Amino acid sequence: MAKTRPGISATKPKQGKKDLDSYTIRGTNKVVRVGDCVLMRPSDCGKPPYVARIEKMEADSRNNVKVRVQWYYRPEESLGGRRQFHGAKELFLSDHYDVQSAHTIEGKCIVHSFKNYTKLEDVGAEDYYCRFEYKAATGAFTPDRVAVYCKCEMPYNPDDLMVQCEGCRDWYHPACVNMTIEEAKLLDHFVCSECSEDDVKRSQNGFHPSPVSDVKVEAKRQKR
Repeated sequence: MAKTRPGISATKPKQGKKDLDSYTIRGTNKVVRVGDCVLMRPSDCGKPPYVARIEKMEADSRNNVKVRVQWYYRPEESLGGRRQFHGAKELFLSDHYDVQSAHTIEGKCIVHSFKNYTKLEDVGAEDYYCRFEYKAATGAFTPDRVAVYCKCEMPYNPDDLMVQCEGCRDWYHPACVNMTIEEAKLLDHFVCSECSEDDVKRSQNGFHPSPVSDVKVEAKRQKR
C-alpha cells in the first residue's frame, strides 16, 4: 500500500478558492513557489522532515493556504528499505500526491539530479539528490538498472570514497581491495589486482605495460 502522510485528501475545487503564485513560510521570510522542493513537518517529531515538490497552491476565502504536493520517499520508507548503496541524502520521486496545509512547510530544499549532486563542492543540509522514480503501491523503481562498480558490483554511493584503477578504469571501495580509507587518500596511483596480473603476463610475453606515473588516480570525494 502507498505510504500514508498526514493531512487531508484531495477534494474538488470549491467556490472562493484562488490559485497562488507564491507562499511565505510561516515565521520566516522564505518564499516558495510551484515547482519548489520543500521540507514538511512530520506527524512524529522524532522523524526527519518529509520532502515534497509543490505542484499547486491555493487559498480559500479565509486565506487558508493548501498545497498539492508530490512526495519524495527516503530509502527506509520504500518497500525494499535502505540498502548499502543508498546515500544519506538520497530520495526517490514517488507517484504519491497529497493536499496539505501550507503551515506544515518548515523550509526549502534542493533535490538535485544524481549527476549534479556528485559535482557539488560542498553539500549543505538543504541538498538532496534523486536518481530513481518510485511507485509507492508496487515498490517498483525506474530505472530498474544502474551501473555497478567494484568487486562488490554495487551502484555508486556518493558518500563513499572510491579509487580508480589506471588499467580497467573501474572504481573500487578501499575495503574491497584490502585497503583502509586513510591509505586510499594517500595514493598517487592505483592498479587493481586483475590489471596487475595482466601487466605481469604482458611483461613475460615481451610487452611492457604503460607507465603508471602517466595517470593519476582520483578518489571520489566523500560527502558529509
